[in-house]
Amino acid sequence: MKDAADIGVTVTVPAPVEAVFAVLADGWGYASWVVGASRIRAADADWPAVGSRIHHSIGPWPLLLQDTTIVVAVDPPKLLVLDARLWPLGKARVRFDLVAAEGGTLVKMTEAAVTGPLAVLPVSVQDKMIAPRNRESLNRLSRLAEANARDERTTGSEEE
Repeated sequence: MKDAADIGVTVTVPAPVEAVFAVLADGWGYASWVVGASRIRAADADWPAVGSRIHHSIGPWPLLLQDTTIVVAVDPPKLLVLDARLWPLGKARVRFDLVAAEGGTLVKMTEAAVTGPLAVLPVSVQDKMIAPRNRESLNRLSRLAEANARDERTTGSEEE
């Protein structure tokens, strides 16, 4: 059985912590990297402040499920904790930990159902079920952060 340190998916993103957090801090961009998210219907102007929300749609059109994700905790640029709701399936706690590492940023994403039918499963079982999806989400986030960091370097060098 996995212990808490083994739960979740970790990737190294070849971009600075600030570039990775910038992707997380763009509420309107979540549908471009979160697997299964179809669109963002609205994002609070103060996202990712604690209590702010994004209103999302999940699934293929026209069978969209509509709900919200709320920020539970944030410590830029190293931590973001979200409660992602998806009625009727319940709510999941999603945590992103970012640490500067050799060659970029170590990003760990953990997710566990806290309400709804999946919450009765042990977290280690939930983790096995959701890990492939979360790994792909982090791969997409990585590509966006890399592109943003590259754009920053290009823009910064042009201004000098």
